[in-house]
Order: sequence, then C-alpha cells, then structure tokens
Amino acid sequence: MGGLNLEVAKFGMYVLFPIGIMYYFGANLESRFAVPDFWPKPENANRVPTDRDEIHAELERLRARRLYNRERRLAAEANNAQLQPPQQQMTDDKA
Repeated sequence: MGGLNLEVAKFGMYVLFPIGIMYYFGANLESRFAVPDFWPKPENANRVPTDRDEIHAELERLRARRLYNRERRLAAEANNAQLQPPQQQMTDDKA
C-alpha cells in the first residue's frame, strides 16, 4: 500500500507543480520577463556572404583591414625603437 501512496504523491507533484508555477507567475511569462530589444536587428547583425562577388568583396575588405593594421603596428614599433635609448654594453672589469 505504501508504494501506491508514493505513486499518487509523485503524480500529484508532476501535475500540480506546473499548475502552481503558472498560478503564481501567470501564463504570460514572455511579456512579463522579456528584455526589450535584446536581440539585434537583422540590419545590425553580421550577414554571411553567399554570392561569389560578395565573398570576394569581403575578402578584399578583410585583406585591406589586415594590411592597414600591419602598417600601423610596424609604424608603432619603429616609433618605439626610435624613442628607446640605446642599451649600454656591460664591461667586465675583472679581466
């Protein structure tokens, strides 16, 4: 008999728990807990190129950006090399 009471209790929990949650929070959870403008608009999101021409244009844009960043990095490294004082050589006086 004890097993039957456990099964009835489990069934009651399975049925009444979701009903209790819906009664407490309400059935319109989407409108109550939704964050407005959470997902980006399609025009602001990245779009994967599908045409051959779009792919080539995207590759050219990425190549130009990479070369621009490389030129900036090389110029900054050259500028840092000019600003740093020359290293003095250590001499050994025990000779």
